[in-house]
Amino acid sequence: MTPFDATSGSHRPSPPPQDPWAQVGLALTLVAVDPAGLRGVWLRGRAGPVRDRILTALDPLAPRKLHPFMAEDALTGGLDLSATLALNTLQRHEGLLSRNGFLTLTMAERCPPDLSVRLGQALDARSGLSLVALDEAAEEGEGLPQALADRLALFLDIDVFGWSDTSDLVLDWPRIAAAQARLRSIALPSEALVQMTRLAATLAIDSLRAPWLALMAARAHLAWRGGQALTEDDLKIGVELVLAQRARALPQDAPEDTAPPPPEPPETDPDQGRERDAQEPQIPDDLLIEAAFAALPPGVLARLQAARAARTGAGGSGAGAKRKSIARGRPMPSRPGKPGSGARVDVVATLRQAAPWQAMRRAARPDAPAGRLLLMPGDIRIKRYQDRTDRVLIFVVDASGSAAVARLAEAKGAVEIMLAEAYSARDHVALVTFRGDHAELALPPTRSLVQAKRRLAGLPGGGATPLAGAMQVALDASLQARARAMSPKLAFLTDGRGNIALDGTANRAQAGEDAMRLARAIAARAIPTLVIDTSLRPKPQLSELAATMNATRIVLPRADARAMAATLGAALGG
Repeated sequence: MTPFDATSGSHRPSPPPQDPWAQVGLALTLVAVDPAGLRGVWLRGRAGPVRDRILTALDPLAPRKLHPFMAEDALTGGLDLSATLALNTLQRHEGLLSRNGFLTLTMAERCPPDLSVRLGQALDARSGLSLVALDEAAEEGEGLPQALADRLALFLDIDVFGWSDTSDLVLDWPRIAAAQARLRSIALPSEALVQMTRLAATLAIDSLRAPWLALMAARAHLAWRGGQALTEDDLKIGVELVLAQRARALPQDAPEDTAPPPPEPPETDPDQGRERDAQEPQIPDDLLIEAAFAALPPGVLARLQAARAARTGAGGSGAGAKRKSIARGRPMPSRPGKPGSGARVDVVATLRQAAPWQAMRRAARPDAPAGRLLLMPGDIRIKRYQDRTDRVLIFVVDASGSAAVARLAEAKGAVEIMLAEAYSARDHVALVTFRGDHAELALPPTRSLVQAKRRLAGLPGGGATPLAGAMQVALDASLQARARAMSPKLAFLTDGRGNIALDGTANRAQAGEDAMRLARAIAARAIPTLVIDTSLRPKPQLSELAATMNATRIVLPRADARAMAATLGAALGG
């Protein structure tokens, strides 16, 4: 494969590169030409030699690295402790977000919401700041937070490239510098922005930044090729690199605009009309739409839609509950406190708190030993962490009665589907089954798809309905999960016709009383619960039981595995 060598290009207009790897080189060139206008690149792909080739091409930009859990003072600046203690005067240092240039965000798929918002605000406030987001998401539904994805013009998916599909990227930095000089004098016709906005609406793109970023990409391409006015090739580049990856619908799916076009203003001077046409070329929208979808690999539109729905849907990331900790987890800002009971002193934060007051304290205590740091009780800072618990979804499946075979088969399928998504959701899955005169924990909490399939394969069905016993097993499993610092959530799949009491006797009335007592116990412990009514004719008993548990009840007769998995994911925040 011929490498993308920007040094071989001339300043004459040329068609867009057809080679996908050459398109990657062009994208890097454009972001180097206009980093302020394009804001940066969303680079999705696993770490490896292909990604290294891209990052090597950007080395001359000297990007500074940051990671998702960087300390607050490293981002925004703060006290320079060493200089303050050495000079005995307050010294401060700048943060990464206080300086212009390129930043490289590693593990961007783990970027917490507060950092993504802060980076987005910094990109908006500082015209000289650009970001390269390295997204190593392994599953759909993971990825760069929307606050950043909306601001970065360019998206590159490099997992589609093998090593043999790529070559070294050589960017022509002298020509890039010349393009940057031309960029300042390029005026953009208003009609081009109107057309990009209209095209974004046709592709169901709801971001107002997208058409502007697409126009910035077209302008950078114009400066790169040394042209005088925007052409079809320039606009196509903006569409392919910016709008294509944001498309959420085919053009025929978008609502048609039935309003007639506004009448053309009368031309008093034919020469003026010809001059305007020369400056603002009228390129048909259809050509740009074709360019957008030509830039998409097969099936990528559906994957992008699914990823956006997963990121923006209710329920968040699906991770467990946050909790404060003094021992482990993500570091949080230290707080004043006293050592003891397992609390750890944050030495650096303590010194940082004490350093500005040293001159004043020495003036007040001239007898203090020279060279000693004067600490006060109020200077002590205690380390804090934020630990996120793992979540376990406990399926409680009714395997009794004549419909047990079909119901159990679909429940097995739902568990397998949820397990396949467990990596992105960071979930564990457990399975409680009940039939005959007893209930059992058939599958302890696990993320292993192989183990789950092995355990599920031989589960029997048929017999009576010990619903109360199943509720007892599910409650015990939930309490054990909490004891292991996990966040349990219950999902009952049953018709609610319990007829076996906790003591094992066939007593429908006692079975109902036992079930209601356990429902109150589940509600008292605030365990999130979902009840899926699988009966063909829903009964009021199950509705009353769900209300007692403070559970969400969904009537889903004849549910298949995918419908169950989708319902569970939506209702339980997966």
